[in-house]
Amino acid sequence: MKNITILSRKAALAAASAVLLATLAAPIGTYAYTAAESAIPAVIEQTTSSVVAIIGKPMDSKKVWEASRYNLAHGTGVIVRSNGYILTNAHVVKDMHNMTVVLSDGKSYTGKTTHYDEESDLALVKIEATGLKAAQFANPSDIRVGEPVMAIGTPLSFALRNSVTYGIVSGMERSVQSKYQLIQTDAAINPGNSGGALLNMKGEVIGINTLKYVEYGVDSLGFAIPVHTVQHVLDHFFKYGKVKRPYLGIELGESWEAVVGIPSGNGLEVTYVEPDSPAAKAGIKQGDVLLAIESSPTGTLVQYNEALKNYLPDQKIKLTLKSGSTQKVTEVALGEDESSATSLVQDAAGSYIDADQGKTHIGDSHYGWSMKYPAGLIKSDQDADGRSVSFMDAKGEFSIDISIESDQSEDLSPLGLLRKLDEDRYGYTILEKRYIDQKPNAYALLVGKSSYSGELMQSRVFLRGDTLFRIMLTVHSEELYTSSFKRNSYNDLLDSFVLSYDENNAGLKDISVYQTTDTVATEYGIAFDVPADWDGGGWGSSLSYHSEDEEKALLISVTSAASGDTLKAWAERGEKKFEDRYAADYRKTEGARDIVIDGVPAVENEYAYTMGDKWHHVRVIYLIKDKYKYELAVYYPGNADMKEMESVADTLKKSIHFPKEWANRSLGFIQDEDDLLDPARTVTYTSKKYRYALKAPESWYGGYDSDKDSPVQSFLFEGGGLTVAADDSGDLQSRLNALEKEHKKNAEADAAYSYTVTDEELFGVPVKKFATQYKSRNIPYTLHEYVFTHENIVYSVRLRINDAVKTDEQWKRLNETFQSMTFTGK
Repeated sequence: MKNITILSRKAALAAASAVLLATLAAPIGTYAYTAAESAIPAVIEQTTSSVVAIIGKPMDSKKVWEASRYNLAHGTGVIVRSNGYILTNAHVVKDMHNMTVVLSDGKSYTGKTTHYDEESDLALVKIEATGLKAAQFANPSDIRVGEPVMAIGTPLSFALRNSVTYGIVSGMERSVQSKYQLIQTDAAINPGNSGGALLNMKGEVIGINTLKYVEYGVDSLGFAIPVHTVQHVLDHFFKYGKVKRPYLGIELGESWEAVVGIPSGNGLEVTYVEPDSPAAKAGIKQGDVLLAIESSPTGTLVQYNEALKNYLPDQKIKLTLKSGSTQKVTEVALGEDESSATSLVQDAAGSYIDADQGKTHIGDSHYGWSMKYPAGLIKSDQDADGRSVSFMDAKGEFSIDISIESDQSEDLSPLGLLRKLDEDRYGYTILEKRYIDQKPNAYALLVGKSSYSGELMQSRVFLRGDTLFRIMLTVHSEELYTSSFKRNSYNDLLDSFVLSYDENNAGLKDISVYQTTDTVATEYGIAFDVPADWDGGGWGSSLSYHSEDEEKALLISVTSAASGDTLKAWAERGEKKFEDRYAADYRKTEGARDIVIDGVPAVENEYAYTMGDKWHHVRVIYLIKDKYKYELAVYYPGNADMKEMESVADTLKKSIHFPKEWANRSLGFIQDEDDLLDPARTVTYTSKKYRYALKAPESWYGGYDSDKDSPVQSFLFEGGGLTVAADDSGDLQSRLNALEKEHKKNAEADAAYSYTVTDEELFGVPVKKFATQYKSRNIPYTLHEYVFTHENIVYSVRLRINDAVKTDEQWKRLNETFQSMTFTGK
């Protein structure tokens, strides 16, 4: 359940004391039930079987080591279909693994999230069950402020499943940190109630509990997602598999009145319009004010979202706008908002919800320490390299902190070891301090009492080689520590701490997070290791991983081998493709060499290229297995640590293997587009608005998929491209003056900058040509700009190419693309 503000421990105790005092002070008397209250038991009996409890592991998939038997999250759900579909909050099941759903009769099922929508905070969970009792939904128009309601959920503890609280509808159409309107209620909603039902006295669901305010001095302030939003989302889930949201392409700002909650008709100011968006195409501009969508006023962002909820992508709607002093109605064809689309990824991570079943000890295999692991011990924190780890007791009685420090003196005396405890003594009254010379590891001991909180602390420091190990126990109550039974149990736990790790002990849980590589297994039947601190993933038939600074990367592509193709021929084509791309002075090739990867013949080559500023290297491995071509390319800059990159490449080659069980059984033919690529093949681009067409190589990108009505179109390749800018104002001289001024400014700023201006005739009209050969940031390039007018449209065409890719063929293609331009009349 979402909390807006977390109640402090002190505030919680004060609040609890106030409630207790108020209760004890109340006179004993007879309580008269209202008619509504007397009907509660019957309503609960009728509806509670439609409410379930949900529990699972909230886990970051990249940090499986964070799994703990107590690291669980729970919430509530409502059965919406008898065949096992359960509605809950999206925040309940987000990142939840090993989900278990418990029905009101105690039966448990494995759950899986099938639909998820973070914008509405709603999700669907599926269990394999039939004959369930689905909840009934109220008519949205029948809900009234002041009507009695009940909340059913799983507050605070999973042991409190299907708890019921009672209250009223306190308000409607509330806007509280939500995209849509909410119902306000004073029925108690506590952590774990999220996803549960808010019911009327007919037993109908009027909302799904979603959040509450928790703050000292704030009481009975909970919120639920209203039934009309619930039904809208459910309808989309089952009809489209997701919530389809329309898209305008604008950012809006609320008025001061809307922000503070004062009703007003000021509307929403357009603060940004995305280029080429539906709003942009409709002529909406920054500074316009949106007053209404169709007949629905838009005084707040929630009203705006509620209004858009009534429409689907591709529908046309009318917007009432105020532009300056003019009010107008504009029709807009809605696009589809893909920004909130969520891909659900769930793994098994072990079917048992207790991740530590059978573990009696805990330790770190890398740093070499271990100790007992009582059932109530919870790992609460651990840094990225594992040098610091914290534990807490499930009952909150004590905590343990372990830290590791390297590069210490190996010959520390008992006195030197005792002095290492000095940093632990500040703020404490020292009760005991001594050196314990015992096997297997001697240590320095410090026991103290906090001068501020009264907590008791025991710290022990060990030395192994040049590494210092510190374990500190903090007992939060002196009474607990002075209990001989408790103190003996604490000392027994500390005494179990040893500077060794027994890998043969099956009951020893390893919490080591230290690793140099991660193993990636793919659906393409290939697995490999990448550096642990690299990020990445896959899309299409490629996988990409990169270092934090993105300077180093691994790119893997998988395609089908054409009939008759060979490893040698494929590798030779790869080398030729590289050499054709760059001019001779800007590339280097190490040369192909035969290697073997997991028993499979492969070819390795290394390329290097530069645009003139710095060199980049690519080490490529080509291999063919089971009719698939696997190309693995390691990219790194010329100034990288070559030993490190050699290690990365060697680790990659040694780790590659082909686990058939991971290959997707549906894996079919994947076309290698390079096999179809014809560098000379051109595609015609036509701009009807600006009345020109040209033929550009199909291998270039840009232009074809962009807005055909845009005055600027670019056709690009690595290191260059052609750009056409069209201006239908017909003002040729202004464009020439601006270009002349730009070149003169550059020449004044840098004496090495030079340019020529010539007059030519092209396309049957006079053309002004500006030619530049210059080096920008050590990258030399050629730039030709042609300016001319044709049928009152001024065209500016820029041909730019870096010298590094200015091969004869590419320069020829660039000029041929320009010369292919044709023009049509009005």
